[in-house]
Amino acid sequence: MIYCGIDWAERHHDVALVDGSGQLLAKRRITDGAVGYRILLDLLTEYGDTEDAPIPVAIETSRGLLVAVLRTGKRQVFAINPMAAARYRDRHSVSRKKSDPGDALVLANILRTDMHAHRPLPNDSGLGRAIAVLARAQQDATWNRQQLANQLRSLLREYYPAALEAFAVWQNGLCRPEARELLRTAPTPAKAARLSRTQLQAALRRAGRQRGIAAEAERLRGIFRADWAHQPPLVEDALGKQMLALLVQLDAACTAADDLAEAVEEAFPQHPDAEVITSFPGLGVQLGARVLAEIGDDRSRFADARGLKAYAGSSPITRASGKKSSTPGAGSRTTASTTPATSGPSLPSPHHPAPKLTTGAAATTTVTGMPQPRGICSTACSVSSTTASRTARCSMRTQPSPPNSPPRLDTLSP
Repeated sequence: MIYCGIDWAERHHDVALVDGSGQLLAKRRITDGAVGYRILLDLLTEYGDTEDAPIPVAIETSRGLLVAVLRTGKRQVFAINPMAAARYRDRHSVSRKKSDPGDALVLANILRTDMHAHRPLPNDSGLGRAIAVLARAQQDATWNRQQLANQLRSLLREYYPAALEAFAVWQNGLCRPEARELLRTAPTPAKAARLSRTQLQAALRRAGRQRGIAAEAERLRGIFRADWAHQPPLVEDALGKQMLALLVQLDAACTAADDLAEAVEEAFPQHPDAEVITSFPGLGVQLGARVLAEIGDDRSRFADARGLKAYAGSSPITRASGKKSSTPGAGSRTTASTTPATSGPSLPSPHHPAPKLTTGAAATTTVTGMPQPRGICSTACSVSSTTASRTARCSMRTQPSPPNSPPRLDTLSP
């Protein structure tokens, strides 16, 4: 059997092919483009790659055009964690030497020796993969929006505390359209103090507010005209210009997050598993889409519910050495990791299910059949645990020595 390893980069990729005995059959360096992809496919075909029996490929990423090209048809693509690949590299050399062609050879040998211990990329549907793209992009946009809001808040504390006081009662604070419109209208506290009731009401209407405009304008006017400390006029004007520049970025981030949220709300309900996932308490459209993005919709991905629990990071892990054994509490995996964490001997595969754990009735849920009745997810039972972080607790215990055991050497008298 032939195995392929690809060390990917931004502008070029190194390819290595090995046979079942580990003999290097071919190596190439291809460009990142249609021409390079065609050279790669021709090389695989030259060494026996067919539609019914494709050559498996190992690569250190699960995303990109190269992976999309390789995933066409029945080919198995293994996304090897870079940390795992680094450990395999040490098996071949103790000098810690490293090269791109050498890494491609290491990846090919990983499949040759341990393909059974690694998980191929799931065969998710096109809709499931599209929802994963939108859900992760929306989450990244939300984080970016909050980061910019924190920067704006830090800047306003330096010269404009009245704005923070005025917007504190609003949910989402600085991300609200009313807050951004008022800051755009009055970028400095001196200008805010000169705003009339009519100007404040007009700003609230421009932001889309429809109720309680007069009362809200009166409240804002009282806060802006209160006694506040001020920076020197020139410094205050300069800080106002800096704030307006940051406000432009926040406006764009808010728009991006809202547009992506609408895209998720439009795409996620079309998925067959949407009704089942959202039946879990606390899982709406946005969180449900993120759960689907992480577990996928490939029914053969997990052997049983315990396999999914191990993948989600909520399954206890025992570390034992000698007489000491520890079982840290389960902690959730991050859902925005760009490093492929879908492979490795520690993750159960369909051929190597997770060990038996006492996990209650949830452990008996099947993940290989059709969707279960409402309230039981067809692909898992406790996937909502992936959305919450848990504090790991470690309980160390020392196992007692068996009866009639010989005395310890360190207790014998000289």
